[in-house]
Amino acid sequence: MPRRTLDNPIVLAVLGLLLEQASHPYQMLAELRQRSDSHAAAITRGTLYNTVAALNEAGWVAVQGQQRAGNRPERTVYALTDTGREELVRRLDDQIRNPEREFTRFLGAVTYLGALGPDGAVEALTERAQRLRQRTAADEERLASARSAGAPRLYVIEAEYALCLARAETAWIDSVIDDIRTGALTWPTT
Repeated sequence: MPRRTLDNPIVLAVLGLLLEQASHPYQMLAELRQRSDSHAAAITRGTLYNTVAALNEAGWVAVQGQQRAGNRPERTVYALTDTGREELVRRLDDQIRNPEREFTRFLGAVTYLGALGPDGAVEALTERAQRLRQRTAADEERLASARSAGAPRLYVIEAEYALCLARAETAWIDSVIDDIRTGALTWPTT
């Protein structure tokens, strides 16, 4: 298995899931998709199985046993090893301490906002802000529900962070829309 497989961003998610409990890759995929829209889009079944195989080869996870439910095929259950736990802690510590510039699709699109023209930019940004507000409201409800159900804050802290980012993005979009409308952000006349 190529070493670069261990550089895949889902490694951290898989190690984190296995910190919570041993499971098989299909169960991991279902859990990741349930917990996050961003994971759902980014993880394919093949990628997850390859990642788990690489983690097993590296000694970060180990086969704990086989599991069968009903008529389903037998599935291999993996557990986090002590070495895997150490690697999880090392990666978490590094990623929390060291901010990196992350290039999102939106950042790439904003780079060329001028191609839409002022009216097109206002229209597109207005729609994005509206969708962000709707998503943020739904996420706030889910977070409140989780908290009222007794989820400790530490278990939902990533949801707080995601909401903070969404609110900041919405505020920035609103300010850009205002700057376009007032003429503070201008387009070249060529």
